[in-house]
Formats: sequence, C-alpha cells, structure tokens
Amino acid sequence: MKKLIALLVAMLMLVTALPAMAESAIDTSEHVVITYLVTGDVPTDHTDEVLAKINEILTEKVNAELEIRWIEWTNWQTNYNLALATQSGDIDLIGTATDWLDAWPNSQKGAFLPLSEDMLKTYAPQTWESVSADHWELCKYNGEIYMIPEDNYAQWTNHGFMYRGDWAKEAGLENGVHSWEDLGVYFQWIKDNKEGVYPWDADGNGSSYSPQMSGGWQTSHTGNIAIEGFPVGLFYGESKDDPYTLSRYYLEGDELVNFAKTMKSWADAGYWRTDVLNYSGQQDALMKEGTSGARQHHTETWTGFRTDMEEAQPGSDLGFFFFGEEMNNLVSLNITHGAMAIAQTSKNPERALMVYDLLRNDPEIYRLMMYGIEGEMYTIDENGYMVRPEGFDSTTDGVTFNWWWGRNDDLGLRDANRDWEAIDALYARYDEIAIDYPYGQVVFDLTNIQVYLDNISNVYNTYMPRICFGLMDDPEAYVAEFRTQLQNAGIETVMTEIQNQLDAVYGAE
Repeated sequence: MKKLIALLVAMLMLVTALPAMAESAIDTSEHVVITYLVTGDVPTDHTDEVLAKINEILTEKVNAELEIRWIEWTNWQTNYNLALATQSGDIDLIGTATDWLDAWPNSQKGAFLPLSEDMLKTYAPQTWESVSADHWELCKYNGEIYMIPEDNYAQWTNHGFMYRGDWAKEAGLENGVHSWEDLGVYFQWIKDNKEGVYPWDADGNGSSYSPQMSGGWQTSHTGNIAIEGFPVGLFYGESKDDPYTLSRYYLEGDELVNFAKTMKSWADAGYWRTDVLNYSGQQDALMKEGTSGARQHHTETWTGFRTDMEEAQPGSDLGFFFFGEEMNNLVSLNITHGAMAIAQTSKNPERALMVYDLLRNDPEIYRLMMYGIEGEMYTIDENGYMVRPEGFDSTTDGVTFNWWWGRNDDLGLRDANRDWEAIDALYARYDEIAIDYPYGQVVFDLTNIQVYLDNISNVYNTYMPRICFGLMDDPEAYVAEFRTQLQNAGIETVMTEIQNQLDAVYGAE
C-alpha cells in the first residue's frame, strides 16, 4: 500500500510539473527583436522611454524586445495592406481587425500565419486559457485560427451625435436628444438662438461621415443590422429576428428618400456650412470653443470628451444620442474589431506569441503600455481609479502604443477624471438592449464580385456624401438616380453572391 501511495504521489507531482517543464523547454537563448506593425502616427510623447522599460522586462522574461513599426494615418489603408503584401520577415505581430483592417481578405491572401492549438497553448498559454472555445471559432478561416481576438475588453464604438445637454434643455428637450426628430429640434433652436454658432459645423471634407450618417438613419428607422467585411456600407441584414436575409433598403422603399429629404431640409436651414464637403474644421476644438453644437463620433469618444467639454464649457452636460436608439437597435462590438495576427513570414513566430502573451496578461507590462510609469504619469487613488498629475497633457506627457488588439479589463484602470455615473448609466442601457454581432462565423469571399464592389463603391462615394449633407435640388430624383447607378454597377450580382454565402453558413430560410 505504501508503494502504491508513493507511486500515486510521484505521478501527481509529475503531472503538476508538466506545464513548468514545457515552459522551461522553450529555447529562448537567442535574443530576438519582435516587430509590431500598428496603425498610427509616430508618437511625440514618452512612448520610447516607456518602451525601453517594457523591453527590460521582456528581455528578462522571454529574452526578446519589442520594436514598433508605425503605419501613419496619411494613406494608412493602402500602406497597411502594402506592408502585409510585401512582408519579407520584417514584421512579426500585426494589429488587425475584421471590420476596418481587412483581416479576412489578408487571411485569404496568406498574410497571416495559421496558429495551431498546440502553438497557442505552448507559447501563449494565458491567452489560450482566457479565450473561450466559441471565440476561437470566430477567428478561424478554413478551419485554421488566424488571429487572437480582443474579447476581454468592453467597448462601444457605435456612432451617434454628442450634444450640449444645457442647450437641449433650453430647447425644451428636458430629457435630452433621443431621436433624429429631437436632433432637428435641437439644431433649429441653436440656429434661432445662438448667433455665430453652427448647429453642426461638420468637417465633411473626404465624406468620412457618409457611412455613419446614412447607416445611422437606417438603424434608427428600420431594424436593419450592418454586416461587416465590405469596402462599402450598403449591406445589412433585415432585423434581429431575420438577420440572414439581406435588406434592400438602398434599392427600394421610402426610408432612404425620407433621409435625403430631411438632410435637404437641414442643409437649407443652415445647420451646417454650404461648403461642408470642402471644410476641414476640428470638431472637438469647435465644440470646446462653443461655435458648434454637435459632434458626430462614437460612444468611446464621448466618454472622454464629456469631461473635456465640462472643462471648456462648464455646465455643458454633454449628452449622446446613439444611432438606432429609437428602435433599440444596437449590436455589440465584434470581438475581432481588434485582433492580433502573426505575420506569415515572421522569423520568430513562437517568440512573438510569447511577447503577445505578456503584453496582454502581465500586469506590470500592460499598465506601462496603457498608462505609462506609475508614480510619474499616474497614481491610483483610494477608489482604485487612475489619477493623472496636474497639468498632464496626454499628447505630450503620456504614452501611445495604440494597443487595440489585446486590451484586458482584468488589468485595466478607470480614469478618475471621467464621469462614470453618466457612462455607467449609458452602458447599462446598452447592455440591456444590445445583441451579439450575428455574422461572426461567415468569412465573405469577394473574389468573384470584387470588380462589382469597386464599381459600387465609386457610385456610393459619388452620391452618398451629397445625400448625407442635403446637397441636391430634388432628393427623390437624386435617390432614384443613385439607385439606378447602383443597378448599373452590378449591385444585384453582389447581393445574390452575398446572400448565397450567408445561406451557406447559416442556412437558407
């Protein structure tokens, strides 16, 4: 019996030691540099100083250091995809996304290294354990995992309008702006009562608002749900009850016409500049100056800008009208809105995964990367909130790693400077009504329809900016012309192909 007990104890000790033995068996004798490809302008703050501290820890733990290769915002999309297409072992970690950084097309083109379960378990064990099996499934193409999701970070990047709560009350909107109709009332009050102020001094140059504005009206007035993964924002599912049938909103019906008519009336009323499509004013600065009554962006921006506005315009009580609010039509952010991939040509993919595992899960490294040096760039108050030093300017005094591919709520800090009562109230509303993104399991193959998509994108980019800002004489005729041009560009062929691919994954009704 004693021999049996001794044998069982020995076996238990061996099983317990296996993970440590596997970890120690990883050869890290050669010091390597891991290059991280990320979108963003080269920082002018303390990023290099903090990166040196991070590299000291990485060297100690995995004998590697991190080097950042920036894809600056000027012509960023072209330069990003070019870097992936021409890689030659010069990059290792690649920040990517399925909705704005072409993760699936780049997976299909062979830009990313397939990641086996054994590879992830061995070299990124903390990450492997923290990501659920269902979430790993959403990172697969042809049965292979191609990216690691940012799935433990709550964020809301749904768009809407920020507005001044103090002005809304004066306009008779006691509870704030909660619909496009309310927004029109608010804009008209500003026009009538605030001389020298544009209700929305929109920077329409480059037509960046087109997909958000047109889609915002659409989600507020229909049950339609946006489908990601396309170069043009024309493709939506019918509703949360019928998500896998494509909506024909842009081809049929009155609601797009209603949008065009409303925007025409707002343009005629002077809610924005007549030369809006050529104007490049800074929306945040204009609101802080008090010369613009609104800013169109997403929820995450509002959470910080509310504080900025209170400092610049005390009592402004910045509110947020989110698109889809009237219909309770809200979709949680796709977990691959931010994701990390390993470059196909990486010379050190195993060590790259080890570095990623630490960046995502090591408390000291994570907080250095997200907030800088504790005691110098921030302190933690009695409530556990992060406090910046007096006079702190994030553009010069902080750090910028653009770590949008592995943020971790288990390690994150709340900024003491933000209005968490207001933020938590809005987030609670979101949590109550939001549905999960319904299309996470489909990877669209655009090969056979790319030429049509290019043509459709050209049509959209020609017509939609003018529709969004009401720059047409006859809205109904202009929408009809837009729809005709979409048909001529081949949209029916594209719709048929997309519907077939949805049916192949989710089943035809």
